[in-house]
Amino acid sequence: MATELSLADHLEALAAAATDLSDAAATAGLSATVPTCPGWQVRDLVAHVGGVHRWAVEIVSSAHPRNLPDAELVGIMAAPGDDELLDWFTEGVTALGTVLANAPAELTALVFLRSAPAPREFWARRQAHETTIHRVDALAAVHGRLVTAAEADVDHDLALDGIDELVTGFITRRSSALRSDLPLTVAIAPNDSGRGWTVAVSPEPAVTVPGADPDADVLITGSAAGIYLGLWNRGDEIAVDGEPEFLGVWRDKVRISWR
Repeated sequence: MATELSLADHLEALAAAATDLSDAAATAGLSATVPTCPGWQVRDLVAHVGGVHRWAVEIVSSAHPRNLPDAELVGIMAAPGDDELLDWFTEGVTALGTVLANAPAELTALVFLRSAPAPREFWARRQAHETTIHRVDALAAVHGRLVTAAEADVDHDLALDGIDELVTGFITRRSSALRSDLPLTVAIAPNDSGRGWTVAVSPEPAVTVPGADPDADVLITGSAAGIYLGLWNRGDEIAVDGEPEFLGVWRDKVRISWR
C-alpha cells in the first residue's frame, strides 16, 4: 500500500483541507446538520476531526507502539464549547502538521493498516484523507446536500491516493464487513487516469491488486474525484456496471474505523 504522494504532498493537503473545513463550518454554523453524517451537527464534525488530530499528535510525538487506553483518549480528544471550538480545531491541526514535519523518518509507532507506509508517512496520509473527506462533510452542511465532485474540488492525485488507501488498506482488513457469499471481482477504473484496482470479494477479507481487470464481474467508473467521493460514501457520480446492487452493498458494509 505504498503511496505515490510525498510527505510534503500529504502535509499540504492536510493544511488546505483543515482551512477549508474550518471556513465551511463557520459558514454553515455549528448547529447546522451534516447530511453525510446522519445525526451529526457541524459542531460534532469539528469536534471529531479535531480530536482525531490530537490523537495522531500523541501517537506520533510519543512514538506509541499501540493505541492508548480509551480513558486516556477521552481526555486527549475532548473538545471545548462552541465559542472556542474553531480555534481549538486550528490549534490541533497546526500542531499535527508540525509534529509530522519534524518526525524522524525512522519513527516507530502505531499503524493500523496492513502493508502501510512507514509510520510518519502513514499518519500524514491518513490525516490528509481524514480531513479531506470531512471537509467534504462540512461543505455538505453548507449546501444541505451531497456536493458534486466539482464543488468538492479534490485534487486529482490526492483522489487517486485516497482510493488506493481505501481499497488496499481499509477494505482488506479482517475487521472489514465487505464480504460476499458468492465470490466476485470488482474493477475500479477512473476514466481520467491510467491507474486502476481490482478487488476480489468473497466470504474472506477482500484482496486488492493493481490494475482494473476488464473481465471483472463489476466495473466502477467515473472521474478519480468522483470515485473517491463515491467509495467514501460522499458522492453519487460513479457508474456501476455488471451488478448494479453492488454499490448499495458497498455503502452498507464499508464503514471506516481505526479498529
